[in-house]
Amino acid sequence: MNGPALALVAALFSTALLANVSQPSATQGAEPLERPSVQQQETKPQVSPKTATPAQAPAAPGPEAARPAVAIVNARILPASGPAIERGTLVMRGGRITAVGPSVQPPVGARVIDGAGKTVTPGLLDSATQIGIVEIPLSAQGTADQRTTDPRVSAAFTVVDAFNGNSTVIPVTRVEGVTRTLVIPEATGNVLVGQGAVMELSGAQVPDSVSRAPAAMVALLGQQGSAVAGGSRSTAILRLREILQDAADYSRNRTAFNAAQRRDYATSRLDLEALQPVLKGEVPLAIHANRASDLLAAMRLGEEFTLRVVLLGAAEGWMVAGEIAKRNVAVVVKPLTNLPAFDSLGATLENAARLSRAGVTLALATFDTHNSRNLRQEAGNAVAYGMDRDAALQSVTLVPARIWGVADRTGSLEAGKDADVVIWSGDPFELMTTAEHVFIKGHEVPPDTRQRQLFERYRDLRALPR
Repeated sequence: MNGPALALVAALFSTALLANVSQPSATQGAEPLERPSVQQQETKPQVSPKTATPAQAPAAPGPEAARPAVAIVNARILPASGPAIERGTLVMRGGRITAVGPSVQPPVGARVIDGAGKTVTPGLLDSATQIGIVEIPLSAQGTADQRTTDPRVSAAFTVVDAFNGNSTVIPVTRVEGVTRTLVIPEATGNVLVGQGAVMELSGAQVPDSVSRAPAAMVALLGQQGSAVAGGSRSTAILRLREILQDAADYSRNRTAFNAAQRRDYATSRLDLEALQPVLKGEVPLAIHANRASDLLAAMRLGEEFTLRVVLLGAAEGWMVAGEIAKRNVAVVVKPLTNLPAFDSLGATLENAARLSRAGVTLALATFDTHNSRNLRQEAGNAVAYGMDRDAALQSVTLVPARIWGVADRTGSLEAGKDADVVIWSGDPFELMTTAEHVFIKGHEVPPDTRQRQLFERYRDLRALPR
């Protein structure tokens, strides 16, 4: 049996095992809260087994206004939009942050969490994953929707309609403090890959899980682009330029096109329509490229069409950091990329630090799905190799929120924003630190995951049926 077949059998076997695991409640298995240091102690409602919540999604919240306020007190708060607040208080009510500061008082009747010795940050945002559209990465039938082979769909390909809020990848990601992610498609057989969307990891389904869609139009240049465009980087950029020219022509001549009085275009009407927000600057063109020369070519193309370009990958970004900063182009990198390839001979663990010091708008990402939970480890390694600690926090919170157009709602701890809040046991960039409480829009998500369920089931083999 070959490797993919073995992986599929293993995945199906573990799924079958999980089906026999009783689903715990939203509070079952949670770490006990510390005793509050102010007036009111926290009380937990009892959840009966009949109404237990599965790991895939938190309990459905009631009306936001009906839920009590939550106050985190005595904590070290890192708002991402300003300096650290020592022994500060943060208040959440109705799904939003209502107050944060050193002298804020908890409202009467609020649930109070003592944050002494803890660190509070915004929820993290991973800028390149396929969470919710890929369950088994080997594309077992019915479990992976990150690519299409339809030749008439490329730019119009969107992840939103395939997003599964019940994906088992979501709980194991959010328990590590990642509350939202840019979900992007992977391949269409074209230099244009499709539309990415910022999705929240609450377990809600579309449309409630959508923060912004489309948030990016994804394209391939460099080695990846050449692989789908005849084997040459020049062909890849030529094909992308032709499609953009056709989209601009279509915008000016819609009536003639609909009357069949316009020349044939290089792509379908669906793709031409999907590209209009990109041409207007409303949606960024996120281009996968690594080699320094490819990064420069991508930026030249952006200037040619007056586009908002975001560079994805950029393993050799440090080599042209000055040019990137001068053009005010945002970059998304994976800090742990250091193994050279022909597409990235200049890869280094100091890439993020060098780009940041050069003044580049920088976001950090895992470029992974099942290991998106390691985002804070990526950021911690960027710090270890020279990146400023505050800049690293911003690069996984506020900066990507700005890049993808959701900074009005998330990315920092400010009054009025969605209450995506994480309480850490210590420094969030230290490997042994844990996320003790994770809130998405003010609702605390359960700590339960598929992995934890399997661990609990098999921790005592003697208790298993024979």
